[in-house]
Amino acid sequence: MTWEIEILLVEDNAHDAEMTIRALRKNNLANKLLHVKNGAEALDFLFAEGIYTDRHMENIPKIILLDLKMPKVNGIEVLQRIKGDERTKKIPVVVLTSSKEDPDIQTCYDLGVNGYVVKPVEFEEFHKAISELGLFWLIVNQPPV
Repeated sequence: MTWEIEILLVEDNAHDAEMTIRALRKNNLANKLLHVKNGAEALDFLFAEGIYTDRHMENIPKIILLDLKMPKVNGIEVLQRIKGDERTKKIPVVVLTSSKEDPDIQTCYDLGVNGYVVKPVEFEEFHKAISELGLFWLIVNQPPV
C-alpha cells in the first residue's frame, strides 16, 4: 500500500470525523487523507510503528488535524511527541477541538502548534472552517523543503 498522505486526521468522534472528511471532499482535498481514531494510532503512523511498519517516514503529511480529548494517548501528548522529534517537528499541526480551555490553548502553543481551532457547533460554520483550513494548508501554504 502507498502511504502518500496529505492530511492526517486524528479524531475519535466518528460524527466529527465524518463532517470533517465531507467538508474536505467537497473541495477535492480528501483524496490523500488518513483518519485515525486515537493518539496511539497517530503516533504509530507518524513513526512507522505497529501496523504501519511498512510506511517510509520521509512521506510525511502536509498537515495534521488533531483532536485533543482522545483515549489512549491524548492530543497534547501527540503534539509533544511530534514537535519534540527532529523528523516530524516541521509538520504543520492544527488542533481541531471543542476545548476553549485556556490551559489547553497555552499548552498547545507552548509546544509549537501551528493553529488552534475550536470546532464550530453549527454545521455550516463547521463546514466553512474545515474547508478554509484545508484550502490554506494544502494549497496556499508553502511548507519547508
